[in-house]
Amino acid sequence: MTQLAQQTVLVTGANRGMGREYVSQLLDRGAAKVYAAARDPRTIDATDPRVVPLELDVTDPASVARVAEVAPDVSVLINNAGISHATSVLNPDTSLLRRELETNLFGPLALISAFGDRLVERSGAVVNVASVLSWIALGGSYGVSKAALWSATDSMRTELAPRGVQVVGVYVGYVDTDMTAAVQAPKVDPADVVRQVLDGVEAGEAEILADETSRGVRAHLNEPVHAQFGLLVPVEA
Repeated sequence: MTQLAQQTVLVTGANRGMGREYVSQLLDRGAAKVYAAARDPRTIDATDPRVVPLELDVTDPASVARVAEVAPDVSVLINNAGISHATSVLNPDTSLLRRELETNLFGPLALISAFGDRLVERSGAVVNVASVLSWIALGGSYGVSKAALWSATDSMRTELAPRGVQVVGVYVGYVDTDMTAAVQAPKVDPADVVRQVLDGVEAGEAEILADETSRGVRAHLNEPVHAQFGLLVPVEA
């Protein structure tokens, strides 16, 4: 359980969508400082003096190391940055999948490696923004990267929870952001998702299921694969 008032928080992908909403709501909850990280820090709204724009490319180890140097006081880490190419997993060109893994998996892993001991010192928290597509195979390569983040989040919790760090996984379907602009399907409000996440952090939760889709899919993970995904599974004669 981590009360957010007076915390120092690092938010990745903070210049738009849910990232921008995290910054706004953290300020409303009394955060002492919010490091708002993006590839281009000029896109960060820093009208509030508690906001510190940072240049960060989560796929670049040197960039992560620089941020770790200039933000030594972080007590809460929100791994929000993500990309989606959603290409076929059968595509022989794996470059798009590799980009997704670099951002959606290895980025959060690099950041928790850089900040983990500091979070332990402060009994802090880490939030990993995954997806309902961690559990259901409709997102192609994107789903692969988010499934990997789901597993990595549980592994982080195994290592960090005994050392006093709250590790939170966030799972949600379509959110009304730039990433889903071309999607013609119901979407949830990013403000509502972020509110649920921050409420969950303060309540000591380990998983945030931020919409009916994620709650429904999570509830049926014990079912056989063909029942979960509506697929015909070949049976050997």
